[in-house]
This record gives sequence, C-alpha cells and structure tokens, in this order.
Amino acid sequence: MSLPIVYHRDYVTPLPDGHRFPMPKFKLLYDLLITDGITTPESTHTPEVPTQEIIQLVHTPDYVGAYCSGTLDPKAQRRIGLPWSPGLVTRTCTALGGTILTAKLALKQGIACNTAGGTHHAFPSYGSGFCIFNDLAIATRTLQHLGLVKKVLIVDLDVHQGDGTAYIFQNDESVFTFSMHCEANFPGTKQKSDLDVPLPVGLEDEGYLKILSQYLSDLLCQFNPDLVLYDAGVDTHISDRLGKLAMTNIGIYRRDFYVLSTCLAAGYPVAGVIGGGYAKDLQNLVYRHSLLHRAARDVYRQFL
Repeated sequence: MSLPIVYHRDYVTPLPDGHRFPMPKFKLLYDLLITDGITTPESTHTPEVPTQEIIQLVHTPDYVGAYCSGTLDPKAQRRIGLPWSPGLVTRTCTALGGTILTAKLALKQGIACNTAGGTHHAFPSYGSGFCIFNDLAIATRTLQHLGLVKKVLIVDLDVHQGDGTAYIFQNDESVFTFSMHCEANFPGTKQKSDLDVPLPVGLEDEGYLKILSQYLSDLLCQFNPDLVLYDAGVDTHISDRLGKLAMTNIGIYRRDFYVLSTCLAAGYPVAGVIGGGYAKDLQNLVYRHSLLHRAARDVYRQFL
C-alpha cells in the first residue's frame, strides 16, 4: 500500500495576472509528487464536490447561497481577497471535498494528505484572507455527522492563527483547536483557540521545534482524539512573503515528520492539508509544500 494522496485537476482555476495568491502551485505540487515518486496516478484519490447541505454544516445558508451564485456583496467579496468566478466556486468546493476525502482515508489507512486545503480564516457567515469556506471545519463536521468520529484535534501550524476555525468550534468540547502562529501577523484580531501559542517574529527551526514538542504529545494524551487534522502551512519559512518567521526547508520537514510520527506512534490517524505559502519563487514554494508529503511517505513506511 502507498501513501494516500488526494488531488483533483479542478484545484486550479485562473486568477488575474499578478494576483498574489499562487493558484498554480496546486497542480505544480501534484506534478512534483509524481515526478519524485512520492505518489503515482494509480494511488491518487479524486474527491467529489460536496453538496451545499454539507457545507452548511458549518456555514450559514445565506452565505453559501450568495457565494455559490455570485451574489455576495462587494465588501464581503473584497474581504476574501479572490475575485469571484464560476471556476473559483468549483475550485473551492472541490478542495472541500478533498479534505473530507483525506480525513476519511486517514481513518482507514492511518495517514493521508491532501494537495490543497487549510482555509482556516473562513467564518460561518463570511470569508477572509483567501479563505472562502473552512475545509478543516467542514471535514470535522462531516465525519461527525456520518458517525465516523466523535472527537477531532486540529493542529494548525500555519504561520497565521486559524481564527475562523477557533471561532467555529468555540465552546465545543468535541473539537480541540491548537494554533501555533506568529504573534505579529494576520489576522489583526485573534480569536481564542483551545490552545494558542503565539511565536515571536524571527523564530528559527530549533526554537520552533522545541516549543512544538512541549505541547503535542500531551495534547494527544489528554484529548484522545479519533482523528487529527494537521494544517502544515509553509508560510513559516524565512523567505515567505507573509510569514515573519525564519524556518528552513529542513526545519519544516522535521516539523511535519514530528507531527505525523507522533500521532501515528500514539495510535491516532492524521490527515494533512498544505495550508498557506506565499513566495515569489513558485518552484521553491511548491517544493516546500511537498515536504508534508515527503514526511508523510517516510512516516507511512516506518509505521504502516
């Protein structure tokens, strides 16, 4: 058996020239995983687009309907930061299906990775920061709704706080939200996760990994989740345009390997999504995103 990877050609849709969201990275990431033998077309899983009823397990019907039909008001659209198009609706909903499928595969095989996902700034009634619908929250609610899991731990290591996810699951004892993020970064107004660990600007690999190791094992033991959802944002990298931390490629690989191996060694299935990454050099950015899948392959070989 090979590592389950989730990808769909609809993960990419055109954006205006010069837009700072690196939309091409999703196909380029999958192509790199194929080229480097991390996955094969035969072991790639293709998601289905979820129904609006599934999306409404998290988001309000008015917001879902307005976004999908292109009638969202201009101010709300600007807050998202991505220009509306029918293709972007398809892309957004397909990526949601990808994270749902990744979570289901993780329950079956112990570990699985999406080649998109991590839209953690989306709130129930609005989108923000390039995030339209919250895939982490929707996957969680879908699996709970299907009776596949009761308790979910969300480990969010994107450089930005998972504010939408924290808000959605506030006062919900069935979901534990853990966010380790740069303290001086978007969003300006932070929400309250179950555990927030704000990090100083310029933090390097060793300091980051030391802090992470102080929390993860204890969290797993104390919360005892049925599933871990892992947001492996690479905007923690020193060259990221929106990051403000100073991790290297080696540090990010070590981080991902640590999270995935710690979960599996303790018997907890884990589903990874790629999270944020914003660099002018697209080739290097895509490689950084692939570190999640490289670490997952190595962990998969070691434990399964």
